[in-house]
Amino acid sequence: MRFAILGSGSRGNAALIECGRTALLLDCGFSARETAARLARHDRHHGKLSAILITHEHSDHCRGAASCARRFGVPVWMTAGTWSALKGQFDEGTDIRLINPHEAFAIDDIEVQPFPVPHDAREPCQFSFSNGDTRFGFLTDIGSITAHVIEMLSGCDALVLECNHDARMLRDGPYPPSLKARIEGPHGHLENKVAAELLSQIMSPRLRYVAAAHLSETNNTPALAQAALARALDCEPEWIDVAEQEEGLAFHHVAEAWA
Repeated sequence: MRFAILGSGSRGNAALIECGRTALLLDCGFSARETAARLARHDRHHGKLSAILITHEHSDHCRGAASCARRFGVPVWMTAGTWSALKGQFDEGTDIRLINPHEAFAIDDIEVQPFPVPHDAREPCQFSFSNGDTRFGFLTDIGSITAHVIEMLSGCDALVLECNHDARMLRDGPYPPSLKARIEGPHGHLENKVAAELLSQIMSPRLRYVAAAHLSETNNTPALAQAALARALDCEPEWIDVAEQEEGLAFHHVAEAWA
């Protein structure tokens, strides 16, 4: 199993998870044309996609979902709450698959485990992915940590984890008070130190790869996010990868966590 990130941040999010002949697009925050271009940067073609998964209805995660479903001709999976917010955007006849965020399901070679998260959307969820041997966890757009989230991410071999903002930078930054309150609230986004606290609770000998994602371009820096997660893992900051808004993150083979 392997994954790449096409882009991560407030201007658009998408990731690609692959196993065998199965290729899942996780979120679709870019237009169909831009998504195809970003796939090409990773030497991939949209014609190989098996499905699109949507975590929630915020535009930086679903802006291109309808156009990509139309152009790529693949089913789109999401919760009923997310569908209720987005159904007006999709063409009639689009193959929509509704998921229960508490029940695992399989898409060809990949087992998908959704789990609900506290975020200011109708029925948001995040996911872990498994091929039976290795497990990859993906967590962004979450305002606070729950026992269920910890349970769902325990035992991962690789993890992409939101490090949205640094508390001091957000406090002293240019955002209006209402937006600051939303971001740092229990249904907002993870602060670096909170992400590190989560990481310390799910850390195990299996976890050999961590990447920080969904960094705010205004209220965070890669160095601050890396330092926070590195302290939790007792490792060098350079060991932590960072998913960027424009470049994303190159493919990582989850099985290589055992190498």
